[in-house]
Amino acid sequence: MKIAIIGATGQVGQGATREAVSRGHEVSAIVRHGQKAKELFGDTVSVVERDAMSLTRADLAKYDVIVDAFASDKAYQHLDLATHLVDFFREDDSTRLVFVIGASILKTDNGETMLAATLAQYANEPWIAAPIQQDHEYQYLQWIENVNWTIITPSTDFAEGAKGAYKVGGDHVITSAAGKTEVTFDTFAAAMIDEIEQPKHVRQQFSVVNA
Repeated sequence: MKIAIIGATGQVGQGATREAVSRGHEVSAIVRHGQKAKELFGDTVSVVERDAMSLTRADLAKYDVIVDAFASDKAYQHLDLATHLVDFFREDDSTRLVFVIGASILKTDNGETMLAATLAQYANEPWIAAPIQQDHEYQYLQWIENVNWTIITPSTDFAEGAKGAYKVGGDHVITSAAGKTEVTFDTFAAAMIDEIEQPKHVRQQFSVVNA
């Protein structure tokens, strides 16, 4: 498949890019800084140096799958990019959009989202804008019925470490057999590419944790 990864030089994007390449997919890294991508991936990917917010439908038309692993200092751009991608691929069931959204959208045992708990403690912190905007992105995508989208979420923390087995959940925090809620970047990437190759969550969100 032809896969475009927006934000391929970020930690999530790097894992997804390497995993997709290792499985023989044709990968394009869409990044702000092309030189960094070339240093990371060499000639294994096509590097497209573009600001994600300037992408057009024509730029993305040739891909089977577009992964949004985008990060920005301007938190509102998470939602802006999602709305652009949805607009580009309305009524196009052949192009798949995969969105990486943080664990703040997940619910805890008491039914509240992790975002609600975080806001109660850190409401005035500037970094809280990013999870708030990703929550808006999540809510927005749930309204979209004529686009082939999937959301993948870590439950709840990313960690360094080797690729391994994983468990899949829904919109609640899930734990490993050891009672932990972390997933390694490479394991998360494997779960993402598994989903791309064998779709099981069309127009759904799912979460991933180390097994």
